[in-house]
Amino acid sequence: MNVAEAIRTKRAVREFAAESLPDDVVARVLNAGRRAQSSKNTQPWDFVVVREKARLAELARLGTYAGHLAGAAMAVVLVSPDPEARPTILFDLGQAAAYMQLAAWELGVGSCLATVYEPDKAAEFLGLPPDRQARIALSFGRPADPALLASAPLRGGRRPISETVHWERWGSAPSPASA
Repeated sequence: MNVAEAIRTKRAVREFAAESLPDDVVARVLNAGRRAQSSKNTQPWDFVVVREKARLAELARLGTYAGHLAGAAMAVVLVSPDPEARPTILFDLGQAAAYMQLAAWELGVGSCLATVYEPDKAAEFLGLPPDRQARIALSFGRPADPALLASAPLRGGRRPISETVHWERWGSAPSPASA
């Protein structure tokens, strides 16, 4: 699978098969996140991997819409300094998350992002140092429905490019190349 195909077909997976992920798959996913670009190459992330079922269930309770973490084969919690100190940290974490999710998709592994709404509880749960916080977690696992990996993208799932791209200034006419 090439990058364009992974981007085109990638979808959020929230229901996972009850199977663990091989260590080599886990390593490839984590390495993709480690290799992501970051502002000034600061690499402001650390990753905490959670694989124990009881801990996944507890992690899932730290976000209103994080229930999918409980059924995952693993979660990766993105840990960083406070983004208020440097707003580009949020962009950098997004890059790491996207790289991991695309690498996983290529390997037949689904994923979904979860927002951690209780960062103080997450810091305690994960044993984070005082200068670090966790606000994002990713669930990973083989999809409960393997057909998701091969199904065509849903039609109408994205706004047309003519509505999302503006040329030179807001509200400009679409470029002939985007037609």
